[in-house]
Amino acid sequence: MFDAIWVHPVVAQAASQEESLDILQIVMETSGVVLGAILLLLALSLGSWYIIGYKWFYLRRARRESEKFLDQFWQSKRLDNIYQSVDEFEDAPVGQVFEAGYVELTKLKEDEGDDQAMRNKLSGIDNVERALRRATKSEMTHLESLVPYLATVGSTAPFIGLFGTVWGIMNAFVNINTQGAAGLDVVAQPIAEALIVTAIGLFTAIPAVVAYNFFVNKIKVLGAEMENFSDDFLNIVERHFFE
Repeated sequence: MFDAIWVHPVVAQAASQEESLDILQIVMETSGVVLGAILLLLALSLGSWYIIGYKWFYLRRARRESEKFLDQFWQSKRLDNIYQSVDEFEDAPVGQVFEAGYVELTKLKEDEGDDQAMRNKLSGIDNVERALRRATKSEMTHLESLVPYLATVGSTAPFIGLFGTVWGIMNAFVNINTQGAAGLDVVAQPIAEALIVTAIGLFTAIPAVVAYNFFVNKIKVLGAEMENFSDDFLNIVERHFFE
């Protein structure tokens, strides 16, 4: 007959623990403060991924529509023709800036029946410039909406994960004190929970930070584009209406 195979108790215990420490199972068995931290991080992650997808498509469309509008603007010779087609570029920030400037310019024309009087009106170009500035700020505010959420998630998620980690380690020491032993079966579960919270915190924070920096750069480009267009539009207005 075959001799019985003897396995060292420590080895058997480690193998048993290795089989039982399934990540999904640990998460499902988590409770209390650690579970609250995990749920909070998951909620923040879902929100950030939604914003990442939404802002990526929105900024991509805004960039594409702005390029189309600028092409049409420089190819056209009449401002009124451009204004009539500006509704086709609702997602173009530059188009909205042009619309605000053109509307203000039209008001000046209506207020002054005499062209010469309008040209001599000192505040005319200032009114157009203020309209362009207001429209640029409004579009920048719209472009930057929801982006600060990503910065908040990126800065707070690691600390939430760290809080869950500290709490899990505290539970491990409490278990040691309660059972009077420091075996793997005593500390494995709480320490595993602590490390999982840390991993979820990093998984939540890293994409949010990367996306935030990416979107901020894209918004800066669109903002510079609006400022450059405003300067060009003012030059055209000064040259043709206020000389």
